[in-house]
Amino acid sequence: MLYHFLTPLSDVFGGFNVFKYISFRTGGALLTSLLLFIFFGKRMITWMRERQQEGQPIRDDGPASHLDKAGTPTMGGAMILGAIAISTLLWARLDIGFVLLVLFTTLGFGAIGFWDDFLKVSKRNTKGAPGKLRLLAGLVIALIAGIWANAITPEALQSQLLFPFSKDFMVDLGLLFFPFAIIVIVGAANSVNLTDGLDGLAIVPVMIAGMSFAIIAYCTGNFNAAEYLHLQYLPGTGEIAVFIGALTGAGLGFLWFNAPPAMVFMGDTGSLALGGALGAIAVATKHEIVLAIIGGLFVVETLSVIIQVASFKMTGKRVFRMAPIHHHFEQKGWHEPTIVIRFWIIAVILALIGLSTLKLR
Repeated sequence: MLYHFLTPLSDVFGGFNVFKYISFRTGGALLTSLLLFIFFGKRMITWMRERQQEGQPIRDDGPASHLDKAGTPTMGGAMILGAIAISTLLWARLDIGFVLLVLFTTLGFGAIGFWDDFLKVSKRNTKGAPGKLRLLAGLVIALIAGIWANAITPEALQSQLLFPFSKDFMVDLGLLFFPFAIIVIVGAANSVNLTDGLDGLAIVPVMIAGMSFAIIAYCTGNFNAAEYLHLQYLPGTGEIAVFIGALTGAGLGFLWFNAPPAMVFMGDTGSLALGGALGAIAVATKHEIVLAIIGGLFVVETLSVIIQVASFKMTGKRVFRMAPIHHHFEQKGWHEPTIVIRFWIIAVILALIGLSTLKLR
């Protein structure tokens, strides 16, 4: 919004030229999101605690240490979404379809998570919304996002699957692109949702993955950078970096209150939304495979659940003491902060590996 109002005035005051730069507006979006949390975060948490009273229901079959978290308010993801939406609308170019696409996907999955969280809090159980309806809603949003992304992608790259380490090797998926996009977006949303089981565990890897994709989005959307790095040029994707700046600022603000011991949980409202955002960004920038590397932590968390369920159904035995895998380490006696920080370190390493694919082409 500021771009559209102030850049035309640069002839009157040259200082307004800074709003033309993605880097400046990304920083502005980050600071805006962070300041919104600083000024309104504590009051919002107090308001949620008064409304929810008993807070998020705690599973009886989970680690015993989690019972101490009873009464902590949930749905803090609504605060994250509010900060992201306000900052993005304020700082991003709203004539760029990729920005609106990612914001739509984020808010769409956030609405699904809000529905689920609301039912959990109001009915005082951990079941929430019916799983099939949640999945169906996610599939619809992801399909719309896939169609939208394909429509605004340059014709030569539409429905193409690009591979890291190579500029020219790509596979035309044709109509299979749409189910592929659905798998990426829905898979990312649910992977982050599974990872969100300990204080601060999900939000930092999301920010790490987001900042990595801010670099990717900027490079793919900048002709000179794309040419230098041998990337496929996707005009407009650089503006996604502004959205990611808003996400990062909101994540930092939320972490201030979510650091152990958490004052608030993001709930499915936040985890589904943030995962959906990462999936949509990967589809928009044509870096779906790189998401599996940068977001490898989320992949491992998901695989641990799949392996656990498959093993128990086929053999009657469990591979892990508890799934997702962060609970396995809890059952082995690792302290929660130890697990969280070590997982953050892994997320940083995976992000560096994923970013290395930009140069190794």
